[in-house]
Amino acid sequence: MSKNKTIITAEPGKQELFITREFDAPRELVYRAHTDPEIFAQWLGPQDLSVDFEVFEPVSGGRWRFLNVDQDGNKYAFHGTFHEVTPERIIQTFEFDGLPETGHVSLETLTLEELPNGRTKLITHAVYQTVADRDGMIQSGMESGVNDGYNKLDELLETM
Repeated sequence: MSKNKTIITAEPGKQELFITREFDAPRELVYRAHTDPEIFAQWLGPQDLSVDFEVFEPVSGGRWRFLNVDQDGNKYAFHGTFHEVTPERIIQTFEFDGLPETGHVSLETLTLEELPNGRTKLITHAVYQTVADRDGMIQSGMESGVNDGYNKLDELLETM
């Protein structure tokens, strides 16, 4: 279990949320873990789901699409577009294919801030089109998926 804690802040009635997490690794490694598909697939998402990238183009204007697959073979697809990709910031859209109607797109800005002693602070600001979309994402199990993923990332960063 990691000593680093993920903080998810979602004020009632707002269309946004914030995810904050510190890592015991330099920014370059945390950035690489978000932009190298082989590394990213090792830690992204819930503990009990595997990740399969169909498309992963981590450059400004690039696209991404991945599947989470459970032990029974059920697949959950997500996709988006990268708007900006730099070692300091990644801006992208995020959409879950599993919703019955389309258009539930969020805009996510992930900021990587260098801290003393080779540490990194990650802040994700996600803006949803409606409060209901944001609340639905939280109720979908997002929090446990984020926590599982970042705990796996902590372990992975120790070996990098």
